[in-house]
Amino acid sequence: MRQPSRTDDPAPQSRCQFALSWCDITPPADIYHRMWGAAKHERATGVHRPLRATVAVFANMEGKQRQILLALDHCVMGATEHAQLVARAAEIGGVAREEVLVVFSHTHGAGLMGLDRAALPGGDLIPPYLDALGEKAGRLVRQCMASLVPAGIVYGRGRCGLATQRDFWDGKQYICGHNPGVPVDDSVIVARVTADDGKVLASIVNYACHPTTLAWENTLISPDYIGAMRELVERETGAPCLFLQGASGELGPREGFVGDTAVADRNGRELGYAALSALTALPAAGTTFVYQGAVVSGATLGAWKHEKMDLETKAEWKLQRWHEPLHYRPGQPTVAQVQAELDHFQAAEATARAAGDEALAADCRAMSERKTRQLHKLHQMPPGDRFPLQVVLWQMGDAVWVGVQGEHYSVLQTELRRRFPEKVILLATIAADWGASYLPPRELYDTGIYQESIAVVAAGSLEQLIESISNHIAS
Repeated sequence: MRQPSRTDDPAPQSRCQFALSWCDITPPADIYHRMWGAAKHERATGVHRPLRATVAVFANMEGKQRQILLALDHCVMGATEHAQLVARAAEIGGVAREEVLVVFSHTHGAGLMGLDRAALPGGDLIPPYLDALGEKAGRLVRQCMASLVPAGIVYGRGRCGLATQRDFWDGKQYICGHNPGVPVDDSVIVARVTADDGKVLASIVNYACHPTTLAWENTLISPDYIGAMRELVERETGAPCLFLQGASGELGPREGFVGDTAVADRNGRELGYAALSALTALPAAGTTFVYQGAVVSGATLGAWKHEKMDLETKAEWKLQRWHEPLHYRPGQPTVAQVQAELDHFQAAEATARAAGDEALAADCRAMSERKTRQLHKLHQMPPGDRFPLQVVLWQMGDAVWVGVQGEHYSVLQTELRRRFPEKVILLATIAADWGASYLPPRELYDTGIYQESIAVVAAGSLEQLIESISNHIAS
């Protein structure tokens, strides 16, 4: 006997208290900017689009638990810079440090805001900029804490073809760049946050794609594709847009590594229209789609209607924070070894320039930049034999929100979504400081792929993390 079809088609939803505030955090136009080893400039020469800091506060309906997201249009931060930012934001905002999770859009066009760059051209502007950033972030937190309101969140899924796989084999070596024909995760997760009076408070877009449209030829401060995406979504929805970078370790834009800001804007519109398509399809918060019965017409038709539901049933809340202990990769170089390599490349650059070999000098300069960053990372690595990877997970109704440190291959999000198909999973990576570096799958270790070559944790770490997060979701 044929079983009857389902008579309801609910959209995933959450009920919580919510507030969002944002501000401009664009640095001075002539600040130190060199993010790319191949870049020939040191200072920025102007601004493509403004950078933004966004604070979003989520709390349960009783107000006893809350999670604060501080989303920044920057690439990464070192451990010292991150710790100072969180401490200042928490102090001014009147909250505990552990409540603040910093996530980065990961734009590579914003510059490298490290205190170790202070002596370089434009670097003198970095310390006061970071101080001001902490002040601004704290004020945003304080504003949000004073403006929390009950809200409903409705979630949807879309698709976007902006991101492509970037582990490209050119016949001799692995190159970090567009690798056509390899399937990728093209999921766009969207959410619309609505107050009880019907006002749209925010749109949220969660997508995995490295913001590397703009590269070494770009000398402008830029949020990369996120800026145009955000502008488009906000214009159409009339509400602020919060972008969350997904697990994009092996994903980047099809057209990237350019100096043309028009390409970044075009990439942003591609994502923006995909997000708007998914947002447009969302029903109103607190409603569900229900079968109304048969209607006899030219054919016997099925009538469906959006009906009110009790949104309080979506107010279930569970918050978990922990540090996942991941073994360091064996054979890590010492500070002395990396310093010797840096000295070698700096001397080789000087020799090449003296001989008029500008191509070799440029390569040596890029390698010096690699070694400088490696030294900075080694100096800030936590002691011991394991890296304590920061993870924050909060469940609200039908959704699971995850903020996790490091740059992860997309299998992190695809596997979690496969294991928990009944839940919407929003995954924000590039959280906290960049000390964790990349987490590639076990099978990519010792292949020479860029991401695994600079990984600081051992093979199997990504798989361990997937199991740990899965256990926390299921517990």
